[in-house]
Amino acid sequence: MNSHAALVEQLKGDILAGTLERGVPLRQQELSERYQVSRIPVRDAIATLRNQGWLVAHGKAGVMVPTLHWQEAEDLYQMRALLECRLLEHALGHINYEIIGRARDINASLYSPSLTLLERGRLNWEVHASLYRAAQRPTLFNTVATLNEQVRRYMGFQYGPLDYLDTSQQEHEQLFDLLERKEWSQAVTLLQRHIEVAGVQLVEYLKTTEELRK
Repeated sequence: MNSHAALVEQLKGDILAGTLERGVPLRQQELSERYQVSRIPVRDAIATLRNQGWLVAHGKAGVMVPTLHWQEAEDLYQMRALLECRLLEHALGHINYEIIGRARDINASLYSPSLTLLERGRLNWEVHASLYRAAQRPTLFNTVATLNEQVRRYMGFQYGPLDYLDTSQQEHEQLFDLLERKEWSQAVTLLQRHIEVAGVQLVEYLKTTEELRK
């Protein structure tokens, strides 16, 4: 991993961990001192994180970590359910035992207790991506990848208070089983439910916490 990518990942990890607080302005000089790098790599990392939605503009020249909101979470899971099911449909018939075996290995690695939230989010996406690549639809795949980058900002809830890890892993395995048996329709239905149920739970949780803050 190059130095730019490493700094971007470090910033993402600190955002998920709450080290960089939401709604608080971030200054390049402060970040430069925190991560002991010059302002140029900080500037470049900020540009990347803004493009990916991890940071938003604040004032004339500053940035901040955006507050997570239930409406955004709802939009994300609804778009994912629609586009990922379509992508899987394109992949059906091209998914072989080697692809499924690779997806199973990635899924199993998610049980490692040493993983950070950021690593869990990346691996969770890779489980799905390993199946979707078989579709050979790069435009649709890249759009879905962008959505999942946004979803990773919410991983602290999915693997924290919502305790969704075991359920997610089990549903992945069920999906692999259906794909191995070539039960295409059931596989797409399961994927849709997998995304929507987790999404609804997250939205309801965010609504509740938002009400408690009022």
